[in-house]
Amino acid sequence: MSHRLLFFVFTCAFAAHVQAADIRVYTDHSITLQYTKGAQIVFLDAPRRLEQDLSAALPADPKHAEAMARKRLQTGANLQRALANAWQGVTDAWARKITHLPAVVVDGRYVVYGEPDVAKAAARIAAFRSHKP
Repeated sequence: MSHRLLFFVFTCAFAAHVQAADIRVYTDHSITLQYTKGAQIVFLDAPRRLEQDLSAALPADPKHAEAMARKRLQTGANLQRALANAWQGVTDAWARKITHLPAVVVDGRYVVYGEPDVAKAAARIAAFRSHKP
């Protein structure tokens, strides 16, 4: 049996267990992820991107720029919610001591760094967990 076929069979065998797990992926928009179904994706560059959108096309005059930014925040409940969620994701990554991206975290306890294929990372965690309850 080839290594690829063996990996596929292995991944399928753990798919039910992995889907039941809480899977969170910490990443940024420069990384292309694969097989993310069922995973919560946390983009750590989201606050910067949202703040760039907030400050886009502001006038050069600081008073006018501040007034326009405040108006955007007051009228944009979705923007406020998105900013709060984005910063919460960054805070969660700090609390989990995430050191490299992407980081695939399963059940808040197990992490695989540097693997953009979420299914593959989750299968590695499932294999580890099957040997260490």
